[in-house]
Amino acid sequence: MPTLTLKGLPEELHDRLKEQAERHRRSMNSEAIMILERTLMPTRQSAEAAIAKAEALNRRIGKAFPDIVNEAKREGRA
Repeated sequence: MPTLTLKGLPEELHDRLKEQAERHRRSMNSEAIMILERTLMPTRQSAEAAIAKAEALNRRIGKAFPDIVNEAKREGRA
């Protein structure tokens, strides 16, 4: 597995990565890999999962996904 070394990492960026890794209970290395994967390798599955979550939420509040989209479109045109 390849290795990457980052040189000249700004201290503020290092601190934010460290804080985020702690929040997610990961090492800084694992957190950096997760961020890179989400940014550089978005998957169709993650988009489908997001749509499924939105549809589940809409069912809980009593609206179908297309209804909410169409309603938002109408409101934007008003």
